[in-house]
Amino acid sequence: MSVLKVRDVAECRYDILSLGEVMLRLDPGEGRIRTARKFQAWEGGGEYNVARGLRRCFGQRAAVVTAFAKNEIGLLMEDFILQGGVDTSLIQWMDYDGIGRTVRNGLNFTERGFGIRGAVGCSDRGNTAASRLKPGDIDWEHIFGTLGVRWFHTGGIFAALSETTGEVVIEAAQAAKKHGTIVSYDLNYRPSLWKGFGGLEKCREINREIARYVDVMIGNEEDFTACLGFEVEGTDENLTDLDVNSFLKMIAAAVAEFPNFKATATTMRGVKTATVNDWGAMCWVDGEFHTATPRPELEILDRVGGGDSFASGFIYGLMELDSPQQAIEYGAAHGALAMTTPGDTTMASLAEVEKIVAGAGARVDR
Repeated sequence: MSVLKVRDVAECRYDILSLGEVMLRLDPGEGRIRTARKFQAWEGGGEYNVARGLRRCFGQRAAVVTAFAKNEIGLLMEDFILQGGVDTSLIQWMDYDGIGRTVRNGLNFTERGFGIRGAVGCSDRGNTAASRLKPGDIDWEHIFGTLGVRWFHTGGIFAALSETTGEVVIEAAQAAKKHGTIVSYDLNYRPSLWKGFGGLEKCREINREIARYVDVMIGNEEDFTACLGFEVEGTDENLTDLDVNSFLKMIAAAVAEFPNFKATATTMRGVKTATVNDWGAMCWVDGEFHTATPRPELEILDRVGGGDSFASGFIYGLMELDSPQQAIEYGAAHGALAMTTPGDTTMASLAEVEKIVAGAGARVDR
């Protein structure tokens, strides 16, 4: 694609590298966290989910930079990542003291919700290994300069984990830009993560600095407002057709202030119940807006990770397809498919995504 000069495959070990925390997700299935007697274990993390989606669904060479306490839970997380086909050689391991006083691994209890009962997430991630990463811990020059990376993805969840992780994102993004790697960033505003050190003011300070190095910015209207300070008029919690024009004006203002943005993208979700959402997406690429085929009243099994799967499909489209319209269609279709299965990460195939993009329905495949 002319607007994004992605590095050649032959000169890079990785097509996609993500930086972020990976947690152990404990899922009570159809039940509630508060009454569960058993949980299914998965791995998940906003930034990691994107790399895994690009590996498992779209066949890209993927790696993750994260950190674990070196204990049985950390080794379980590594095994999950290996099962997803994502390279684990860049994981940072921290010594474990036996009880988690100095470092631990993060847990994320997540129930899916149903009907009028919304999904619930209860994370336990204080003092985790990933949150202790600081500038200088990772040899970004080796990663981007020697190994070579075509696309680097990270986001606002990792940046908000501690007073040092935002600086790690800046350090990584600077090195990526130096070596011609495309940088994408999902703003993913979580007020609960920022309130421990500076709140909204610190959130904007860090994210506005990160934004200077970003080529592809992903986020909804709340993200752009909270993290970057751009106001959008007349919106409620759901981005509907009535306020799309206001959102587009906000994107135009963001691009004017950050001319390094080559593309932006957002999902458009109208929440009717936990299991029925209106679903769509739009993007701005090289001065033009594109909208995905809307999917009203999309039935959902597990909404967690839908936005990450959207991002991986959109990134794949920008990397490999010569069409912004196809990129937004692939992103929206992949996100929709990911929400039909349990867990944070995709279980979809490229053939399934292509089938949905082509307009196929849900008849039985025999």
